[in-house]
Amino acid sequence: MPSLKYHIGDKVMGRWPGSSLYYEVKVLGFDAKSRLYTVIYKDGTELELKEQDIMSLTGFQVRTRSRSRSNSRSPGRRRSRSRSPARTTRRSSSRTAAAAASAATAESTPSSRGDAKLKQAAEVKLSPMQQDKATENNSNNKHQRKEENNTASKSGAKVEADPEKNQGRYNLRRRKDDGDAKAAEAKSEEEEEVSAAPAAAAPASTPLDFGGKMGALFWTLFLPAWVLFLVLQVNQKDPSLANFPPALPPLEAFWDPQALGFVVLWIVFQALLYVLPVGKLSEGVLLRSGKRLKYRTNGFFAIVLSAAVAAAAVYQGVDLTYIHSHFLQLTTASFLISTLLSVYLYVRSRSAGPDERALGGNSGNLIYDFFKGRELNPRIKEFDLKFFCEMRPGLIGWCLINLALALAEMKQQNLDMPSYSMILVNVFQLLYVVDGLWNEEAILTTMDLMHDGFGYMLAFGDLVWVPFTYTLQANYLVSHPNPLSLPVLAAIVVLKLVGFYIFRKSNSEKNAFRRNPSDPKLSHLKRIPTATGKSLLVSGWWGVVRHPNYLGDLIMALAWSLPCGFSHLLPWYYMIYFIILLVHRDSRDMNECRRKYGSAWDEYCRTVRYRIIPRVY
Repeated sequence: MPSLKYHIGDKVMGRWPGSSLYYEVKVLGFDAKSRLYTVIYKDGTELELKEQDIMSLTGFQVRTRSRSRSNSRSPGRRRSRSRSPARTTRRSSSRTAAAAASAATAESTPSSRGDAKLKQAAEVKLSPMQQDKATENNSNNKHQRKEENNTASKSGAKVEADPEKNQGRYNLRRRKDDGDAKAAEAKSEEEEEVSAAPAAAAPASTPLDFGGKMGALFWTLFLPAWVLFLVLQVNQKDPSLANFPPALPPLEAFWDPQALGFVVLWIVFQALLYVLPVGKLSEGVLLRSGKRLKYRTNGFFAIVLSAAVAAAAVYQGVDLTYIHSHFLQLTTASFLISTLLSVYLYVRSRSAGPDERALGGNSGNLIYDFFKGRELNPRIKEFDLKFFCEMRPGLIGWCLINLALALAEMKQQNLDMPSYSMILVNVFQLLYVVDGLWNEEAILTTMDLMHDGFGYMLAFGDLVWVPFTYTLQANYLVSHPNPLSLPVLAAIVVLKLVGFYIFRKSNSEKNAFRRNPSDPKLSHLKRIPTATGKSLLVSGWWGVVRHPNYLGDLIMALAWSLPCGFSHLLPWYYMIYFIILLVHRDSRDMNECRRKYGSAWDEYCRTVRYRIIPRVY
């Protein structure tokens, strides 16, 4: 086998598909079968390139200088047939851009002659690459083995060259509106192609979401208050909104050292299960640094062993109804731990390198970055804090709390067994958690793991929000029983199974396509190629709505709430919250994917018209 010309970690110049533009890229890997190099641009875009589309930095400098000299003697240049993502607005700018690129790559000060030419080119605009269908398909077919995700890099850019400030360097920014692109296309017949351009600088952060800086402060304060309201309201004799707000207990009622000890013991127990050399070591997605982290995906083993320990404890006479009677104190203890963890995460993120930071939590504002999370994958040696908190103490704790609430219902209502309503809620939610842990590897391609930093938002959500608000239906049924007839029970079970089928089938379809788009088993699925080298599914469940997994999630949430009846609005909180959450997440996905996929995303939206619910939304 011939030796590789370029190796992992090398910084080279890679040609953008369908153009003559070269950008600085980093080599991430090489596929011996397809003979393609996987490279990553500074804006986060990953592509696969042939060897002839890659040049060394030294060779690129020599080539651009040579072409610059030859162009100065030539009255004109051949016009490229492909639409380049960057063209100059004047003939004189072509030579200027090439000289500027060469100077930027060599990191040297341009000559006085180059300075004079640079003054003629104040601005160069980049418009999104537009290819004819044959060229686009040929380019994208080579990249279909790459994973597809719901977040996006920039789809267009604007380059400004300021010779006085930047000494010939370019600063790439996202195109502000489509009008710039249309204007650039209208002038394309008069423009000359730029033969070389420097790499796009990676953005320090992404646009702020969740209401920006003030929104982050609001959510940081509001979320604990909302959890406190739910915990106090559900334990009232009449939990209707007419009794809002619930009476606050004395301060000493919030704190119990024993409750804190139990929460710490539970987290340590789950951490020990996590580090055991049991289960598969799974690889995460490719990071901006070019690395792939490994994760111990033994969540199913952890919940089975946790269930065995809980069963043994009950058999030995341990009173798990302590969880119900000390629900407020356990919530307070978990909130304290999540806050301390968030402070630790923020402090340690100050020493994280640029490639280790999440783009969304690197705004420079303390409150926003504390809330959103600055570091993408904080680890203590091989112990991944974010992955552990996402899948273990809160998720498995959710099931343990549900079991304790079922025992509390039996004790409080003098029952020999839990009610049908309580059984349905426990079984439905247990199935949901077990399915997630059985398919634990799939979470590695979710937005939380790939793009969101680990800060207060996720720490509070994992350790407080999930275990103490997702158990609201079971908590409600302890003091507010709701008998179910067999036909109603059967109808709710069917509804749950339909939702679970849609959820699991669509997620399996998506995960299989992400891992191997060229799998013959997926050949029947239609797809839309994109300029990034990835494709968008437009058939199967993903041809019905844009988020069929959200649709299945909503149907299951409905099945969780129905056993509680319609006497009060409170047990329907999860359904209402989930609708708001998924609509907000859909909005984030839309914005990110439009920036990443450009016109291909618009075509996808025209093909798949409905977002979550067919013919409704």
